[in-house]
Amino acid sequence: MTTSHVLPRGAVIGIFGGGQLGRMLSLAAARLDFKTHVFAPDAECPASQVAWKHTLADYDDLAAVRSFSNSVDVITYEFENIPTATVIAASPGAPVLPPIEALHNGQDRLTEKTFISETAGVAVAPFYPVNNEFDAKRALKALGGKCVIKTRRMGYDGKGQVIASSEQAAMDGTKSLGGVPCIAEGFIPFRREVSIVCARNRHGDTAAFPLIENQHKNHILHTSICPADGDTGQARELAFKILEALDYVGVLAVEFFELDDGTLLVNEIAPRVHNSGHWTQDAGCTDQFELHIRAIAGWPLGDTQPKYRVEMTNLLGDDVDQIPELAADPAVKFHLYGKVDARAGRKMGHINRIIS
Repeated sequence: MTTSHVLPRGAVIGIFGGGQLGRMLSLAAARLDFKTHVFAPDAECPASQVAWKHTLADYDDLAAVRSFSNSVDVITYEFENIPTATVIAASPGAPVLPPIEALHNGQDRLTEKTFISETAGVAVAPFYPVNNEFDAKRALKALGGKCVIKTRRMGYDGKGQVIASSEQAAMDGTKSLGGVPCIAEGFIPFRREVSIVCARNRHGDTAAFPLIENQHKNHILHTSICPADGDTGQARELAFKILEALDYVGVLAVEFFELDDGTLLVNEIAPRVHNSGHWTQDAGCTDQFELHIRAIAGWPLGDTQPKYRVEMTNLLGDDVDQIPELAADPAVKFHLYGKVDARAGRKMGHINRIIS
C-alpha cells in the first residue's frame, strides 16, 4: 500500500463498477502506467475486458470488498449507486476518492439539493420533500401549480419522474412512483441544458473544461457539443464552489438549467466521469478519464482547453448498425463499449465528430 499523495508507477487503482465508464477509466489508467482492478457483479462487464484484474462479487459481499480494498492503492467508482456500506467496508484498506460524502449526496436528490443550496451556496430550482400523495398536492401549490416529482433515489435517464400540473396529477404521479420517498422540484422554463466537467486533485488544485451544451431525446442524452456558446466563467465558479464544499477529489459533472437571462441553476451533480464529457477524448486536451486518474493519483491535472470543437453523439441500441456508414466520415472517432446485446435505449458506444 502507498501512503504518499502521489501514486507511483505500477500502482493499482480499484474501481467499483464495471460499465463503460469503468472501461474508459481503465484504458486511461493504463496509458499512465497504472493497473486497474475492477469490482463488479457482472462476469461479462465492459470494464473487465480491459482491466488488469476483476473481482466478481456482489456489492453486499463485504468479505470480498475488504479483500479487494487490501489489494489496491486507491479506490474510485464509476457510478453513484454503489452502496455506502460497501464504501465504508472498503475504506480501511485504501482511500476512496471521490470521498464518501460526495457519494452520499449523489445518491439522494433531496440530500443533494439541500447540500448544493445550503452548504455550497449555489442556486437550484425550488424543491420540497414528498413522502405521500398529500405532500405532493401541497408541494404543487407551493411551486406555482406545475412541478416535476422525482424519486429521491435510483432515477436516471428520465426514469422515476413525472410532471404534474394539477393536484390530481401530482397525487396520481406520486402513487405511480411506487410510494417511495420523492422530491418535488419547481418546473423551470429553461432555454437549454448545459453542463461543466471539472476536477480537483489530492493537493486541492482545480481545473475545468469549457461549457457543454446538451441535447436529450426521450430523456436520454443524445448529443453534447463543446465548447458551447455561453458563460463558462459562471459555470466554473459555481462548480468550484461545490468541489470545495465537498473537499472533492476526482472528476465532477455539474448539470445546469440555463434561463433566458443567462442565469444558471444546478439541476444535478454526478460525482464521477460523465456522459457529457465524452467529447474530451478527441478534443486535443487531457480527456475526462485521464483527468480523473490524474486527480486521484495526486498528479497535476493537465490541459483542459480543447484544441477542437467536438460533437459527441450516443449510440443507443441498434444505432451501432450505422457504424459502417459513419466510418466513411474522416471526422468521426469511435468509442465502443464491448456490449453484445443491443437493447433499445442501451448505450452501446459513442462517436465524437470534430466540427471545427
